[in-house]
Amino acid sequence: MRRAGLLLLTAVLAGPAYGQAKSGQTMNAQIPSALACGVLKAETWKTASTSHWTISGPSEKTTETGLLRSGPRFECLDGTILVVEFTSSAGHSIFTAYFADGTSIGYGRQQIDRRGGRFVLPIQAKARIAAPYRATFDYHCRLDMPADPIPPAARADCIF
Repeated sequence: MRRAGLLLLTAVLAGPAYGQAKSGQTMNAQIPSALACGVLKAETWKTASTSHWTISGPSEKTTETGLLRSGPRFECLDGTILVVEFTSSAGHSIFTAYFADGTSIGYGRQQIDRRGGRFVLPIQAKARIAAPYRATFDYHCRLDMPADPIPPAARADCIF
């Protein structure tokens, strides 16, 4: 028992030494991670408690910074759509889809479902997505708001 206590004490005292950075290094910096999705590219890195990510597309490059609870997570759909998801430190979850034509759409994560490996977006998103990309998603009719109503003809495309 005494030996186990001595080993535990040694580990506790040595723990901070293992976390020390070499001279000139930033202790909390991480190696960037990246994802290429056709003409779209995503890169993320973290410094201290701040997350950074860059989305590069055919016409522009956007860099975001935030204190996140999780993410950003990147996913490539059909080799032409880059999905970015993250949750802010305040608990707000965000979904953004970037398209190869340079457009993007974004929603709060509570408005997006995932069924059978496919993202299910509000039906209003379908009209905002260029025709070549629409079939990549399924659509729901739960987000009917006075400022953004669902046209009656669009309801036939809703899976729920």
